Amino acid sequence: MNCRLLACLLLLPFSASAEITWKKHVIQKPILSMINSAVAHDWNGDGHIDVLSSLQGEVILYQGPDWKRQSIHTFGDGETRNKMRPACIHSCLMDVDGDGDPDFIGSNNTVFWLECPDDPFSGEPWKFRLVDDVILGTHCLITGDVNRDGQLDLIANSGRTETATTIPNSITWLEVPEDPHNATEWTRHVFADGDAPGGSHYTGFGDVSGDGRPDISCAAKGGEKIPGGEWFAWWEQPEDPTAVWKKHLLAANQPGASNIMPADLDGDGAMDYFATRGHGNGVLWFKGPDFELIEIDPDLAYPHSLDLADLDKDGDMDAVACGKEADGVAAWYENDGKGTFTKHIIGTDQGSYDTRFIDMDSDGDLDVLIAGHASNNIVWFENTTE
Repeated sequence: MNCRLLACLLLLPFSASAEITWKKHVIQKPILSMINSAVAHDWNGDGHIDVLSSLQGEVILYQGPDWKRQSIHTFGDGETRNKMRPACIHSCLMDVDGDGDPDFIGSNNTVFWLECPDDPFSGEPWKFRLVDDVILGTHCLITGDVNRDGQLDLIANSGRTETATTIPNSITWLEVPEDPHNATEWTRHVFADGDAPGGSHYTGFGDVSGDGRPDISCAAKGGEKIPGGEWFAWWEQPEDPTAVWKKHLLAANQPGASNIMPADLDGDGAMDYFATRGHGNGVLWFKGPDFELIEIDPDLAYPHSLDLADLDKDGDMDAVACGKEADGVAAWYENDGKGTFTKHIIGTDQGSYDTRFIDMDSDGDLDVLIAGHASNNIVWFENTTE
């Protein structure tokens, strides 16, 4: 074979540019500090998705489709016993007060919520209220009906040690109080009591044991400065959800472990886990019911963000992940329904701490929203797979 032709053929598997067909849209141009999380909803019902994020000491509401920005909250002293940072490490949406619109929940050395007013775009600040300022190191906020009472609860980790908090190395679920507007804190249940050491990161929610009760998973980075981490695990909910839950270790010695979410990935009726090592390398899954670890993409660097959804509408769960550094790669993993995944590049030179599937342009398919972290931006990638 001609040496020049051989060289070209050897380069082909490593060239992703020809595969990239997703269109990148910029919501927030790069700034001088990190942006770690972004959430989206059509707050004014005009048919255009809006975006909420925190950056440079404020929570910013971007009105779609032109992304006109307005500040809905400025972080300041006296709101909590803890010193606020310029931006939340994570956030989610939840209709806390049951008035029909989603409120903003953030983690910024304190878990808090901002009450969405009747007119979200009035220019008036959204009311700041505490959720919990005792738990610390809350790296992830997700919602789910933990105790199956028909009301969403909040799941939040407390990832600091006993030198910083009275609830160290733990994971909690929090019930919305009866009067959330006047409550000083939510009802806290510590289900993983001291057995989530290391740098606990993102959690997943779903019934894995098959008993009808939702379980909760988590992953933790480690290292010399963060002892006890580098694991993937899940906690099995007992009959009494307010009691301590049973921990099941899936894998130890997993450098940079960060994300783990449950789904039946191979269609066999048993729940599996999709996972990433966001402070290391690699995308993987655990095949249930024995949770055999299977590497999918061992080379993706720092895949700090993860989401699952049926992107291609073929009836099975696909995944999206993105590297956290400014030269990161965003990719989605196409599931053939049997747990074999094909990697497709969405974009390059894009960092992320937070990546979510959402129909950003209301055209009926899922796009990808990214909070840029080291890229210091907010972008969305338009789905062009159809």
